[in-house]
Amino acid sequence: MTTRAMTAFDTPTEHFPIVSPEVAPPRPFANADDAVAELRRLYDRSVAFLAKSFDDVLASASASRRYRAFYPEVSVTTRTHARVDSRLAFGHVPLPGDYAATITRPDLFDRYLVEQLDLILKNHGQPVHVGDSSTPIPLHFALPEGAYVDGGMAEKLDHPLRDVFDVPDLGATDDRIVNGTFEPYPGERLPLAPFTAQRVDYSLHRLAHYTATRPRHFQNFVLFTNYQFYVDEFCLRAREMMRGGGEGYQEFVEPGDVVTPAGFELPVSGTAPLRLPQMPAYHLKRADGHGITMINIGVGPSNAKTITDHVAVLRPHAWLMLGHCAGLRNSQALGDYVLAHAYVREDHVLDADLPLWVPIPALAEVQVALEKAVEEVTGLSGYDLKKIMRTGTVATIDNRNWELRDQREPVQRLSQSRAIALDMESATIAANGFRFRVPYGTLLCVSDKPLHGELKLPGMATEFYKRQVAQHLEIGMRALELMSELPSERVHSRKLRSFFETAFQ
Repeated sequence: MTTRAMTAFDTPTEHFPIVSPEVAPPRPFANADDAVAELRRLYDRSVAFLAKSFDDVLASASASRRYRAFYPEVSVTTRTHARVDSRLAFGHVPLPGDYAATITRPDLFDRYLVEQLDLILKNHGQPVHVGDSSTPIPLHFALPEGAYVDGGMAEKLDHPLRDVFDVPDLGATDDRIVNGTFEPYPGERLPLAPFTAQRVDYSLHRLAHYTATRPRHFQNFVLFTNYQFYVDEFCLRAREMMRGGGEGYQEFVEPGDVVTPAGFELPVSGTAPLRLPQMPAYHLKRADGHGITMINIGVGPSNAKTITDHVAVLRPHAWLMLGHCAGLRNSQALGDYVLAHAYVREDHVLDADLPLWVPIPALAEVQVALEKAVEEVTGLSGYDLKKIMRTGTVATIDNRNWELRDQREPVQRLSQSRAIALDMESATIAANGFRFRVPYGTLLCVSDKPLHGELKLPGMATEFYKRQVAQHLEIGMRALELMSELPSERVHSRKLRSFFETAFQ
């Protein structure tokens, strides 16, 4: 342990000497597995130090020192313009320079980190360096998953807890890197990854809160839905798969980390929550992480932005929106599908992060998988597919009851945009996919036609959901399975990369 003087992270009111683990200087690594092993060693050492220090402080109910440990960091320096495979969307830095990224939870991101560092080593022919960063780990993010802290114990301390340990710093958890607004301070290195370690930790904690499942259960392919019917069908299918041996999936995880392994009919661990969380998640897991996660985001663009803000730090390979929409064309029938190839964004929740003038393009890899999945599941193809599916523009708004106002102006805008469907989440999920460089897609099902007076009666609604939800979900799952069969470099599109990109996917 070392005691040192104050740094830029310290506030003027601090009077305690700072105690930290011995600083680990950067060490070069030419092998990705070895580099990740060192990241893990340094991270484990730092969080163990903070956890033990916290226990000691609570036990004594007094403090005369400030305890601080740091995130590990990986960095690379290149002085030449590397000639890399121009087909790759990631795995290389854009310009010569010094690049670095703080790292958290290397246990959770093990495969991801090995893949990213291996590409950097191959593409640039330079070693990566691993050592301690100068960014403190907040105490909140150092405690083990599921840790419970008695508030009464903390209140007994003779000093506020934030005088003794570092707390989350909102200045280190913003999205400047992914938003393209990052400007390094003099002498600061360029970002190697799209998120800082504190930003990742913040979202990992939010994910557990919103979904009632731990981040380690999330899979690389994600389905979002705005209806519980889809979740019910997903759970039914997943449990059938588990009873039948898994069909390539190893376990099914529900809120409360309730785990049913392949070959089992009932869960073997976990406790279902008394009440479902705001956006419950369900995970059909594969050993390689290429399974399917489904999240019921509920209704509205705010929920859609909130959950995708946090899922994005897990760096999934693709996410899809499956849900219901209002069909805007008289030629559409209830139950028809809408494959979005463009979006009208009137959700407003991303206006400050992604200006409205930024187009959200359709991604060929996702569109092809969705169309192929519709063909496989419905048995229709070619011109016959047009009987049940229409490709076009989806409009997303933030006013669920738009029909109750004077309709002339919104209907005119929808007509001018050539929109064929209206919902409240799809453009938000696609736009955040664009912003976070996560491949995205949308397949909606027409559930009503408000412009044409065609609404579901109670009995009709029940039959509609019974018939259509199962097929719609099967299509979404099949599309993700098709994408999971592709190498990751084939799934990730160069369309999502800007002029100056991070090397990490």
